[in-house]
Amino acid sequence: MGVGSSIFHPEASRIARLASGGRHGLAQSVFQVGGNFGQSIGPLLAAFIILPHGRASLAWFALVALGAIVLLTGLGQWYRTQGHAKRAPRRAASAPALPRQQVITALVVLLALMFSKFFYIASFTSYYIFYLMQRFHLGVQEAQVDLFIFMAAAAIGTVIGGPVGDKIGRKLVIWGSILGVAPFALALPYVGLNLTLLLSVIIGLVLSSAFSSIVVYAQELMPGRIGAVSGLFFGLAFGMGGIGAAVLGTLADAIGIVKVYEICAFLPLIGLAAAFLPHTGAKHAA
Repeated sequence: MGVGSSIFHPEASRIARLASGGRHGLAQSVFQVGGNFGQSIGPLLAAFIILPHGRASLAWFALVALGAIVLLTGLGQWYRTQGHAKRAPRRAASAPALPRQQVITALVVLLALMFSKFFYIASFTSYYIFYLMQRFHLGVQEAQVDLFIFMAAAAIGTVIGGPVGDKIGRKLVIWGSILGVAPFALALPYVGLNLTLLLSVIIGLVLSSAFSSIVVYAQELMPGRIGAVSGLFFGLAFGMGGIGAAVLGTLADAIGIVKVYEICAFLPLIGLAAAFLPHTGAKHAA
C-alpha cells in the first residue's frame, strides 16, 4: 500500500495540473479532497462497521480499491493518448524563474511549514479520540464521530484553499492558513467540550487550506520538475504524519495526552516563516 501510494501521488498531481486549464490551485484541491474525504469517513467506518463486526470486515473495502484500479486504467490510457506519457525535450522555459539561492531558501521555508502543519495534524488524526476520551470521558463511538467532523472540516478546507490561492495568491493562503490557525490552537487545550469541537472544526478548515497552495507554489518555483516536486511534498506530507504520530505517541506516554496538545499548540507559530517566501512571478502567485 505504501509503495502504491508513493507511485500514485506524484503522477496524479502532474495529471491534475495538466487537466487544470490554468487553474492549478483548484485542480490540486479537487485531487487532494478525494484523499481527505476518504480519510474523513475512516472514523465512521471504524465506529459503525469495524467495531461491531471485527477487523475481518476490512476485507470488503478491497472492492473500493478494485474500482479505483478500473478508473486509473482509463486515466492512464487518456494520459498516453494525449502524448503526456512521452518524455518531453528540455526547454529553456523549464528553468526556475528565481535565482538558485532564493529557490533553496523557499524550499527550506516550505519544509518548515510542512513540519508544522503535518505534525499538528498528526496530533488530531492519531490522538484526538484519546484526547476526547480522557479529557471529557466520551465513549469510543462518540469520539470517532467527533474525529470525522474534524476530518470533514479539513476536507472542506482543502477544497477552499486551492481556488482562493488562484485568486489572491498562494503565499497569502499559506501565510493565513498556518499562522492564522495559531490563536485557535493555543486556546484548544483550555476550553470545554463544545468549544473544543468548534475550535477543532475551525482548525481543520483553516490549516488544511494550505497544502494545495504549498504544492502549486513549489511547482512554480521549479516549473520543469513537476513530478519531482509533487513527489517530494506528498512524500513529506505522509512521512511527517507518520513520524509525528510516533513522536507524539511516545511523548503522550511520558507526559500525558493533554500536555501533548498544550505543546503542539505552538507549532502553527512556525507559520511566521512564510514571510521569507519570495514572489514566484507566476500568474497567480502572491
